[in-house]
Amino acid sequence: MGKKIVIGNDKPVSHSVAVPYPMTPSYLDALNAEQRVAVESINGPVLILAGAGTGKTRVLTTRMAHILSCGLAYPSQILAVTFTNKAAAEMRERVGVLLNQPTEGLWLGTFHAIAVRILRRHAEVVGLKPNFTILDMDDQQRLIKQILKAENIDEGKNPPRMVASVISQKKDRVEFAQTLDQIPARNWLDRIYSLYQDRLKTLNAVDFGDLLLYCIHLFQNHHEILKTYQEQFHYIMVDEYQDTNVAQYLWLRLLAQGHNNICCVGDDDQSIYGWRGAEIGNILRFEKDFPGATIIRLEQNYRSTTHILGAASGLIEKNKGRLGKTLWTETDGGERVLIRGTWDSEDEARFIGDEVEAAQRQGILLAKMAVLVRAGYQTREFEDRFLTLGIPYRVIGGLRFYERQEIRDAMAYMRLVSQPDDGLAFERIINTPRRGIGATTLQLIHTYARENGVSLPQAARLLCETESIRGAARTALRTFFLDLDRWRDSLQNEHHVTVTKMVLDESGYTGMWRADKSPDAPGRLENLKELIRALEEFDTLGSFLEHVSLVMDTTKQAQADMIMIMTLHAAKGLEFDTVFLSGWEEGLFPHPRALDEKGQEGLEEERRLAYVGITRAQRKAIITFALNRRTYQGWQHMLPSRFIKELPTDHTILIQPNGNQLTAPSSLPRPSATTAFTDAEFSDVPLRPYHSHRTQDRVFHQKFGYGRIIAINGEQLEIDFEAAGVKKVMADFVEKE
Repeated sequence: MGKKIVIGNDKPVSHSVAVPYPMTPSYLDALNAEQRVAVESINGPVLILAGAGTGKTRVLTTRMAHILSCGLAYPSQILAVTFTNKAAAEMRERVGVLLNQPTEGLWLGTFHAIAVRILRRHAEVVGLKPNFTILDMDDQQRLIKQILKAENIDEGKNPPRMVASVISQKKDRVEFAQTLDQIPARNWLDRIYSLYQDRLKTLNAVDFGDLLLYCIHLFQNHHEILKTYQEQFHYIMVDEYQDTNVAQYLWLRLLAQGHNNICCVGDDDQSIYGWRGAEIGNILRFEKDFPGATIIRLEQNYRSTTHILGAASGLIEKNKGRLGKTLWTETDGGERVLIRGTWDSEDEARFIGDEVEAAQRQGILLAKMAVLVRAGYQTREFEDRFLTLGIPYRVIGGLRFYERQEIRDAMAYMRLVSQPDDGLAFERIINTPRRGIGATTLQLIHTYARENGVSLPQAARLLCETESIRGAARTALRTFFLDLDRWRDSLQNEHHVTVTKMVLDESGYTGMWRADKSPDAPGRLENLKELIRALEEFDTLGSFLEHVSLVMDTTKQAQADMIMIMTLHAAKGLEFDTVFLSGWEEGLFPHPRALDEKGQEGLEEERRLAYVGITRAQRKAIITFALNRRTYQGWQHMLPSRFIKELPTDHTILIQPNGNQLTAPSSLPRPSATTAFTDAEFSDVPLRPYHSHRTQDRVFHQKFGYGRIIAINGEQLEIDFEAAGVKKVMADFVEKE
C-alpha cells in the first residue's frame, strides 16, 4: 500500500446498513474499500468526504446504479443534483453504461433544471402560468433599467447590472421581496426588488434565482405538495455539496425530511466559491443537520504523485475550518514541487515559456499543461510570451485578454484618438459610458455617412453643425469631439501612457466600472490597469495598436493541441500532467480583496484555492513568484506568498531568482517550524544589475525631470527628483545626465 499522509482528524469510518445481495455485482469490483462502503451504505443520511482525485463521480454513479440494480427504487424515485449540465450528462451516461441500459426516468440534473421541472407542475400555486419565461441576464437588466427610470433613480450611479447582482444575492440567501407598504421609503433597493418581482409576475416570467426561491415558497406553504415529493424521492444524492448556497441547502433539507435518505458528496477543502454565495458551513455542519449521519472518507488519490499530494496536504492542514482527511496514494513519489523565484513578472513568463518548450521536447502534449493564475489580468503576459514563442494557447473560463469587453472598449477609445476616421471604434464607444446618444441619432449618422461618402466620425461632426441633431444629443457629441481633439493634441506632447490614463478617466469609462457593484467589476478594473501596464512596453501608441492587431489575427487560428491558461477558480474539476502556478506573492495571492472583505475566513478560502491549484497536477507542479511586479502604480517590490512558506520542505524545492537552491531535498537540516523559508533568507539575494547606474548619479526622467539616485534595488532605482520628490522607477526609464 502507498504512503499515508495524515492531514487532519483520522476519524473512523462509520457504516450504515449495507444492502444485501446474493452475488457481487461486477461494477463493485472496480472500487476500493472506502468507495465500496460509500456505494453500499444506502439507508439514512450519508456524507462522503471525497478528497481531490479520489473518484467521487465513480462513487456517485455506481451508487445510483447499485440502488437501481438491487431494485430498491424506480428511476423516478431517485433525485440526483449537480451544478453543471456537463456533470449531469456525464453521470447519466456512466449510470447507463454500468446498467447496460438507458436511464430513463431519473431525476438527474442541475439545481435549476430540477427546480424548473417542479415549478412548471405547480406554477398556478405561486401565481404563475405553466408556460412562464425564464429571463436571461440581459433581459433581467433591461427590466431593471425600466424600473429605475420609472422611479427616477440615477442609472449612472446605480447600474442595472449592480442592482441585478444585489437581487440575485438576496434570492440566494432566501430573502423574499417585501410588499411595498412594508418597505421604508429610504430603502430604494428593496423597493426596486419588490417592483421587479411584481413586473416579473405581470410578464409571467422568472429569473434563475426565482426557480429555487419559488420552490422553497411552495414547499414551506403547501405541505401536501412537499409531502408528494418527499414520498416520491426515496433517495437523494448531491454532488459538490460544499458549493451549495443557502437556497440550495434549504431546498435539499425540505425534500430530505421524508425518507432522510440523503447522500451528499463534497470536499470541504475545495470550497472556493464563497464570493458567489457558497456556504462552507453547509458541509461542516452536516452531522448536526442530519443526526446519526454516516461519514465516509474517500482518501486514496488516483491523480497526483506523493510529493504533489504531500505539498498540497501540508498547506491545507493550516486551515481550522475543516473536517480533516487522511489522503494517500500508491503513485510513485515523482518530482518534488518546484518553487521558482523570478526577478519580475516578465522573467516569470519567460521561465514558464521555456519550461513549456522543454516539456514539449519530452513528448508532453500542450493540452496536458496548464498555467493557473489568481487574477484574470495575469494572463496577458503569458499570452504575449506564448505568441512570441509560437506556442498555441487557449484561455479557459474567459476571453483572451484583448477580447474582453473592457479592453476592447478602451482600445476603441485609443484607436479613435490615433485614427480620427475609425468608424467601428466610434460606433463602439460613442455611448459607452452613456451620453444620451440614442439609436435614432446613430441611424441618422449612418445614413449621412453613406450618402456623402464620409466616415462615421466625420458625418457626426458635420451633422453637429446642422439642425439635424439637436438638444442633448448635439451637446453630447460636440463635447465628445472636443475631448477627442484635446486628447489627440496631448498625444503630441505627452507620453502615450499618460494620455491613455487621461482618456479613460476623463471619458468616464473608468468611473463607470468603479460605480458598478457587480462581482466582475473589480476584475474589469484590474484588466484596465494591466492594459496600461502593457502600453508601457511600447514606444508609441501606434506600435501598441499594431501589436494588438497582430495578436488578434494570430489568435483566430484554430489549434487542436494548446496549453491552457485559466484562473484557479476555473481549474476546479480539471487535471493536467504539468501545472504552472504563477504569481504566488503577497498582495496577489492571497488576494487582498478576500482578506479585506472576510478576514480569516477569506484567508482560509484562498488557501483552499491554493490547494485546488496544486492538486490539478498529476506528475509535475511548478509554483512561481516574482520579486518585482509592474502594477498600475509602477514597479512594486513583492514578497513571496505566505502560502509558499506553509509548504512542507519534504515535498518541495525552492530556487532563488539567482539560481541558488535554498531547500535541497536531503542536504539541508529540517527546520523546526513548518515554514519552508523565512523572509530573511531572501535578504541577501542579489538583484540583477543590468544597468550601470550608481548611487549619487544625476539622471533624467521624461516625466519627473532631473534627480539624483539615492538607493538601488536591482532594476529599481530610488531617485530624489528636483521637482517631484522621491520616486521609485525602473532603470530603463532614466538616462544619465
